[in-house]
Amino acid sequence: MTRVLTVILNWRTPEMTLKSVESALVAMQGIDGAITVVDNDSGDGSEEILRRAVADRGWSRVRVLQAGRNGGFGAGNNVGIRAGLPGGERPEYVYILNSDAFPAPDAIRLLLDHLERHPEVGFAGSYIHGVDGVPHTTCFRFPSVWSELEGSARTGPITRALRSHVVPMDIPRSGVMRVDWTAGCSLMTRQSVLDRIGAFDEGFFLYFEETDLCLRGARAGWPTDYVRASEVAHIGSESTGMKRWSRTPRYWFDSRWRYFTKSHGRGYAALATLTHLAGGVLWRLRCALTRRGTGDPPHFLRDLIAHSLSMGTRIPSTAPAVPDSGARTPARSQT
Repeated sequence: MTRVLTVILNWRTPEMTLKSVESALVAMQGIDGAITVVDNDSGDGSEEILRRAVADRGWSRVRVLQAGRNGGFGAGNNVGIRAGLPGGERPEYVYILNSDAFPAPDAIRLLLDHLERHPEVGFAGSYIHGVDGVPHTTCFRFPSVWSELEGSARTGPITRALRSHVVPMDIPRSGVMRVDWTAGCSLMTRQSVLDRIGAFDEGFFLYFEETDLCLRGARAGWPTDYVRASEVAHIGSESTGMKRWSRTPRYWFDSRWRYFTKSHGRGYAALATLTHLAGGVLWRLRCALTRRGTGDPPHFLRDLIAHSLSMGTRIPSTAPAVPDSGARTPARSQT
C-alpha cells in the first residue's frame, strides 16, 4: 500500500490554513494517507481554532499537532514528518504544502504518480501560480559564486556570459524538467530519501532550507524533477510578512551564509559575498547613471557586509523565533 503524509505548517493564519486543508483533502481523494497540520507555536489561539474546525467538519483524515516552539519552517515541518501517520506508521511519501497554497484536484496525484514511475527521482515539485493566475518561478539551479555575481549585477552582458549559472530557470510549458531544486510550498519526497539524508536542517530558520534539502538529495543520488502538470495556487508571504519587509531581516542573511558555508566551505561563502558585492556595485553605478532606483531593500549591501563580517568563524545554528517585520527579499526569487 502506497501512503502519502501531507504536512501543512500553520503560523498565525488558521483560516487560510483551513482553506489549504480543504484543497488538500480534495487532492488526496483516492490516495491513502493523512494530513497533519502543525501549529508552529503561534500563541494566538490558532491551535484551538484548527482543532475545533477539524472536529466540527468531521475531517477524520486530518490531525493537528503543536510544535511547542517556533523553530522556523524546517523545524515545524519536521514535527509532522517525525510523527508519521496517525498510529505512528511511516508513509511511503511525504508531501510538504504551504498554508497559503492550494493544490488543484489532481496536483498531489500527479507528483505521486511521477515518483512512482521514476524510482530514481528523490523529489517532485509543482508548477506554482498566484491566485491571479500569474506564474511564480519555482524551478532553480543551485546558488553559486557566479550566480551571486549575475543576480546582483543584473546586467545583460554578464547574464548572457553566465547563463548556465542563473538561478531561476525558464518555466516549461509542459512535461517534466530536471531541476536542481524547487520551492518547498509544494514538494513531495520519499520517506526513504529522508531516512537516508535527513529531513530539513533546523539550523535554517527561514529560506534556503529546501535548497539545502535538495542539494543533500542530489549529492546522495536523488535528483529533483519539476512536474508542470501539477498546479498549485499560492498567495505567498502571508506567514512570513515578506511583502511588508522594510529591511532584509538577519535570519535571511543567516540562512544564506549557512547554505554557502555548509555546502561549500567558509572560503566559498566569503567569495560568494565578494562577488555579490561586486555585482551590486556595478548595478548601483548603472542605476546612478540612469537615475533610477535599485529596487533593493534599504541598506542591503551594507547589511550584507556587516553580517558577513559578524559571522567570524561560526555557522549560525539558531535564528529569531519571530520573523522581523519589513518589504521584500532581495535574492530569494522563489515564492
